[in-house]
Amino acid sequence: MKRYIIFAALATLGLSSCDSVLERTPQSQLAPENYFRTETDLQLFSNTFYNNLLDKEMFGHQSDEITQLVMSNEMRGGTTRTVPKSGGGWSWGDLRKLNTMLQYINNCSDEAAVKEYTGVCQFFRAYIYFDKVRRFGDVPWVDVQLGSSDAALYNPRDSREFIMTKMIEDIDGAIENLPTAVSVYRVNKWTALALKSSFCLFEGTYRKYHNLTLEGHDYQYYLNLAADAAKQIIDGGKYKLYNTGKPAQDYQTLFTQENADKGEYMLAIKFDFGLEIFNNSTAYSILQTQGRPGMTKKIVDSYLMADGTRFTDQAGWQTKQFVEEVTGRDPRLAQTIRTTGYHRIGQTKVLAPDFAASITGFQPVKFVMDPTAGNSGVDRPDRSINDLPVIRYAEVLLNYAEAKAELGTLTQEDLNVSINKIRKRAGMPDLNMDAANANPDWYLESKEYGYANVDKGANKGVILEIRRERTIELAQEGYIRWYDLMRWKEGNCVDQDIHGMYFPGPGSYDLTGDGKPDVVLYTDAKPEGSVTAYKIGTDIYLSDGESGYVNPHRDTQRTKFNEERDYLYPIPINDRSLNNNLAQNPGWDDGLDF
Repeated sequence: MKRYIIFAALATLGLSSCDSVLERTPQSQLAPENYFRTETDLQLFSNTFYNNLLDKEMFGHQSDEITQLVMSNEMRGGTTRTVPKSGGGWSWGDLRKLNTMLQYINNCSDEAAVKEYTGVCQFFRAYIYFDKVRRFGDVPWVDVQLGSSDAALYNPRDSREFIMTKMIEDIDGAIENLPTAVSVYRVNKWTALALKSSFCLFEGTYRKYHNLTLEGHDYQYYLNLAADAAKQIIDGGKYKLYNTGKPAQDYQTLFTQENADKGEYMLAIKFDFGLEIFNNSTAYSILQTQGRPGMTKKIVDSYLMADGTRFTDQAGWQTKQFVEEVTGRDPRLAQTIRTTGYHRIGQTKVLAPDFAASITGFQPVKFVMDPTAGNSGVDRPDRSINDLPVIRYAEVLLNYAEAKAELGTLTQEDLNVSINKIRKRAGMPDLNMDAANANPDWYLESKEYGYANVDKGANKGVILEIRRERTIELAQEGYIRWYDLMRWKEGNCVDQDIHGMYFPGPGSYDLTGDGKPDVVLYTDAKPEGSVTAYKIGTDIYLSDGESGYVNPHRDTQRTKFNEERDYLYPIPINDRSLNNNLAQNPGWDDGLDF
């Protein structure tokens, strides 16, 4: 019992006062010298990193591909994005905890345990700093436990080049120290390589597209590291995509089964009915009280046809009605949103998209479980028990292909061992590099719908196709999409229209493909009958008045993405007040003058 009490006390170090100035610890708190003596001590203490740092609501983050009733401040822009007094991602409690653990880890006489848990700390320190660099750019580097009187608490921000160098040192240490055995709920050598591939890809493309030149390394250096780390995982042969040969269901099954697939999930968060550890992924998509999330028309239009041709090359693609729009598409579309013939896993009743639960009509289903799971309780808020992905092998394959393409060293064989394995699981034709580069997708490179800042070189076409695959394959998986737009310098995408399903005007509409009406739109008197009816201009808004796309944010004021400000988040006011050496990010006015 004493061990758990000590652990609980240690876990709160730096959290008894405000979470600022890199977590000053009151000198009166429990000293850790008598802890960290056994492998159990190390494991218990490191459990807080998994619990505190991994995203348990990754399915609900807004971007240009998914929206909610209340649009996020990032998507609204302008004065809705303000400098917070505190918080805002500028929190360092877990960094202090792992630095404390590293300082005292040699209290343990078990050399193997010391090696492994040093690697765990190195992994999570790199993980923490990846988040900080993405949000803030330059940040202070701290790799030792700081006391309340340490002058280093008031250091200025270090350059992102220095931070990245230290992150690479940490992650290389983690790769060396962590075990090679696959463990889906604990970090290992392979998850460390995956993290390295992700943050090096981020940094390489960020520097490339932001034209950021710093003393030290160029963008190619980081892209080569990203490709090499991903290729080590591919060549290691420890992981494979979940594939039972059923392209119409394998993608969705991966995300809705209770236990993480050990072949594809490289790191997952465990949820369990018996232990009463739940998430909200099912309720989020189906209940009217969960923000009414909806995928956007933009991402729906980006899915290819099942034969590999482009939906947006078809005549009249903009105004196709729902049944025609979703028929004959990449099978992942029907496993991401409700389409024709949709029914819950294990059920036979066909369900139409529910506008009461989805503000765009493109209702997400990617994480919606069998309603009988969890003692038939998963439809309730915070009762889902499907393990959620943190890192999966598909992302590694995407990282590899993108890094090689941005470097200009991509080959068809590179695509065959990466992107085309993902497409094969989905039942889609292979991506051909020469064909893609010979005919870049106009939709994906357009300012109105796509990536206006994409590389204009010989690999433009294949880079666009890799971005398409990344968008579709990783849809609704945390902050990946938002930070992809930030590193590609595609603030333009944030400004694009947020639209839903198309309706040519009042009338009855079949949304399930059975020839029977599922919804009625009207303008005057509500029609009689059992079909769900929505009044245009009151219950549902269309972009052109009585016709057009569902316009979920008609009354929401949006401000153009600020290219000089919005790629980075602001440092909170209180933290700058406590440390006058912290310079604010460009464009953010916090009222402080020093």
